[in-house]
Amino acid sequence: MAEKKNSLVNVHSKLTVVSSRPIGPGKTHQLSPLDHAMGRHSIHIVFYYRTNPFLDSSDLNSLRLSLSELLCSYPLVTGRLAAQQPAEESHGGGGGGDNYWVVKCNDAGVRMLWAKVGATLDEWLGFGSGSDERDLTVWEDMPDDPSIWSPFCIQISDFEGGGLAIGLSCSHMHADQTSATLLVKSWAELQRGEPISQPPVFHQFPTPDSKTNTMLSKFYASKPKDRVPKQQMATATFRFPDAKMKQCLSEIHMECPDATPFDALLALFWTRVVRLNPPVEQNHSHYLTICRDSRKLIHPPLPIGYFGNALHFSRLLLDTEALQSWGLERVAGIVHNHVASVEEEEMCSVMDCFKREKGEELERYEQPFVMYGPELTCVSLEHMIIPGGPKGSTTTCDSLMYEAMFRKDEKPVHVSYHVGNVEGEGLITVMPSPEGGLGRTVTVTLPVDQIAKLCEDEAVLDLDPTMLMSGKR
Repeated sequence: MAEKKNSLVNVHSKLTVVSSRPIGPGKTHQLSPLDHAMGRHSIHIVFYYRTNPFLDSSDLNSLRLSLSELLCSYPLVTGRLAAQQPAEESHGGGGGGDNYWVVKCNDAGVRMLWAKVGATLDEWLGFGSGSDERDLTVWEDMPDDPSIWSPFCIQISDFEGGGLAIGLSCSHMHADQTSATLLVKSWAELQRGEPISQPPVFHQFPTPDSKTNTMLSKFYASKPKDRVPKQQMATATFRFPDAKMKQCLSEIHMECPDATPFDALLALFWTRVVRLNPPVEQNHSHYLTICRDSRKLIHPPLPIGYFGNALHFSRLLLDTEALQSWGLERVAGIVHNHVASVEEEEMCSVMDCFKREKGEELERYEQPFVMYGPELTCVSLEHMIIPGGPKGSTTTCDSLMYEAMFRKDEKPVHVSYHVGNVEGEGLITVMPSPEGGLGRTVTVTLPVDQIAKLCEDEAVLDLDPTMLMSGKR
């Protein structure tokens, strides 16, 4: 029997929070083909605060009240999943593969957990690990019968000395990273007595009139539907300062003037990971999947509050020799050109890749893919930066996740993002930093032996990162 981990997090109470105004009967929401494709995965976000704004019973009661008010605007969050068959086959007891998921907006509520952490916030961020951080959110796979299962869970964890973590977990079928972030940000706004600034929008993702992109279709067809052999993984978080990122980009801009912090950091970590795990064959090709938000990249653009999945996955290929011999500037330029070349038609046609037509009206959805894997996958959260200041400015620039303030002017000191059931080579997430400007935070999940080497890699350390969740306790 495997030895149980000694957790610093003790969950001491659970409750269910429902909306303050009942939802009318019979309301349902059909998930999109892309939502269905994300069915293997889950989203986990942890917001860390220096001080706990909910110290007494009246504060805690107001927190539950603001959450109940929030849920009135988010019927999908309080509902439950139900499998439905297409109308033409419902009488015949068709196979489960023909089903599609809908959310019954029945106001069943959101599960809420309360926990104590046996460490201070600084001790946790300095010496905790990615494995420890899992204990700040709920990790559950969807059960065979999800009719009484809460797809959204919130965990509030008190640190010794006054710090606080608010952890949100949800099924990836329901929401992507942006939707989940705005859910917490909207909750914080209501807690402050302010209106929701980016209200949720629940209409369907647009379906293209054009035919499916052939290359895109082949890419998704290559995604495995069976489990990929698992290996022991570990996570490290690097926070790169604005000054060092500015210096790095100034060198890259000599070859690629429009390169972004995302381009630079993706090129850095991709080349370093290849060096940590060299292939047996020298001419081996390395695939990298890049995941981006597509809300503002299609026409007409989706509102930032679109609730669901609006992600676009694309694949970039380079061989070992290029990744090991080319300079960072050249690889960053390749990444930038790839990202810039993705066209709107390709982003919209992704829906056709996850849908098979049967007759004129009946739709069947493909089974969930391993979307985050098996190749190394990188997620960009650059779109969450709120525009402000002149181009290239290094002044503080707000980001959506750092606007989740439950008390005015008390921003999170750190926000982490994780995806459940990542399989294969690993996951890299590039996100804004609380410092603002060009500063970035990068979370990397790789096999255990590779993470240990990456944390000592000279090319990474040259950018003077602050290591968070280093796992040295």
